[in-house]
Amino acid sequence: MRAHPISPVTEPLQYRAIGIVRGVYEPVDPEQLTRGLIRTVDGEAIEAVVLGRLLTLMRRHLDLAEPHLWVVYPRSREPQGLHLQMVGVWEPSTLAEAPAEPETVEPGAPDQADAPVQADALPEGDDYFSVRGELIYTRPETGDLVIKVRQQPRADGSKPVPFKLQLKGVVPLEHLRHFVALDLRRQAQDLQLERFEVIGPMAVRGSRGGKGRRDGPARSHGGGNRRSAVSRPRG
Repeated sequence: MRAHPISPVTEPLQYRAIGIVRGVYEPVDPEQLTRGLIRTVDGEAIEAVVLGRLLTLMRRHLDLAEPHLWVVYPRSREPQGLHLQMVGVWEPSTLAEAPAEPETVEPGAPDQADAPVQADALPEGDDYFSVRGELIYTRPETGDLVIKVRQQPRADGSKPVPFKLQLKGVVPLEHLRHFVALDLRRQAQDLQLERFEVIGPMAVRGSRGGKGRRDGPARSHGGGNRRSAVSRPRG
């Protein structure tokens, strides 16, 4: 049984963007819970949407007037700032006896059926995010980062368009176009870098004539332990 809502990485070049946020979810329409705001314990109102079978779980088992620890996929929205896609809730003390409502939208989705009976707090603390992808922009003097994240092909075979996350933190310029693993913490509407690991350079695509083309990182369910580490990641 898993003891954590964020799956461990299983391959070195796994893309992902997932995190946890504690707050009260307020739907725009009480009859339609799919879109609303997460009002966090520090007073932020973050735009959010509910994905998959979490909607059923919310209707049957959760008191939405109370704060919960939501499992979310972060997205960057301009000019609104942080946007969250809600895919799960981590609350073993409440949901241990609830019927399983698994849903996999992209790598890292939580599995409520695996939640053990234990304290709801996580070792990383609230507002922790894990992001893995290609560093396509870094400006150390202003503390701005952009990471490109690729998603797995959908069940119908279609390929989702990669998305970009705007983050805060300092990563040296020499790591541009490298695959990186980031530990971040939400601060207001920003995701702030706490530590990072450089996995390796991205593959060179080559010239228009096709010379030198190599495959890039696979879109997979895991991420692993290959290291050219700048900063030791969490265990």
